[in-house]
Amino acid sequence: MDRQRIDKWLWHARIVKTRSAAAGLVSGGRVRVNGSRVVAPGHAVKIGDVVTTALDGRVCIWRVEQFAERRGDAEAGRSLYTDMDAGNAG
Repeated sequence: MDRQRIDKWLWHARIVKTRSAAAGLVSGGRVRVNGSRVVAPGHAVKIGDVVTTALDGRVCIWRVEQFAERRGDAEAGRSLYTDMDAGNAG
């Protein structure tokens, strides 16, 4: 698998609790991929893409590292991305 739908990736990475919430986040214009706003939940992301979201009143930035066939536990979800904001946590 070299690409995955953005809504599925957000759900598998445990960024949101449900896939419909992921689709709503994308449809609402609150997701960017490589700096470009995405409004289609079916938009494909690939490894190396940078995903930016406006989530819970803050901006979060992740780099896509891998994909998953199924949604796993929190540790499996974290393995799908690198948090580009890690130095700014607080």
